[in-house]
Amino acid sequence: MSDCSTCIVRNRAICASLDSEELAILGKMGRRQRVKAGQTLLWEGDDAPVVANVLTGVLKLGVSTADGREQIVGIVFPSDFIGRPFGKESPYSVTAMTDADVCIFNRNSFDAFAGAHLDLQQKLLRRTLDELDRARHWMMLLGRKTASEKVASFLLEISERLSGYGSQSERHGLFELPFGRQQIADILGLTIETTCRQLTRMRSDGLLDLPSRREVVINDRAAMEAMAG
Repeated sequence: MSDCSTCIVRNRAICASLDSEELAILGKMGRRQRVKAGQTLLWEGDDAPVVANVLTGVLKLGVSTADGREQIVGIVFPSDFIGRPFGKESPYSVTAMTDADVCIFNRNSFDAFAGAHLDLQQKLLRRTLDELDRARHWMMLLGRKTASEKVASFLLEISERLSGYGSQSERHGLFELPFGRQQIADILGLTIETTCRQLTRMRSDGLLDLPSRREVVINDRAAMEAMAG
């Protein structure tokens, strides 16, 4: 990553607060890496030698239960930051759900750089607080909402996250899910049968269309928001 000024997430990533000279230094520290769908970048409980900005694609944060099952605890989109600055172990695995590109940094080098740049530290703090808010919202979604509320909330959040960098069609209600029905069910703590039933009901009620297995068109956002509670 020799030229951060051409980065496609430059204005939304944590490095947005840096000036051109600082970006030049950071750019020499980073490297672009392609992560194939299904490939794990960080493993839960292992040493986390790197941190990264997501450039393209979608990744998941997962933790394992005692019997080996995986629970997806977060989804990471372009411009999001992954890894644990100023920490040694990763509390979750980071696995690509789609092919993805990341700008990756050695964690020790990044920590030293961040330690000398107050604006970057503040940006990291704001990102951490945003993630905490999102985690609290996720706890409420999983623990208190009905199946229909869960699916509606999930689709609205994915639509909003994708619209921040997506195509014109995504900004007008059409977006492509980066995962299948089974993964949606796993994320929401539902069975695949319940998930499919809720999607079919929403389509029958005119709230959305499903042009393909991955494409979603939200026809009535207000009604979807009402259903999400």
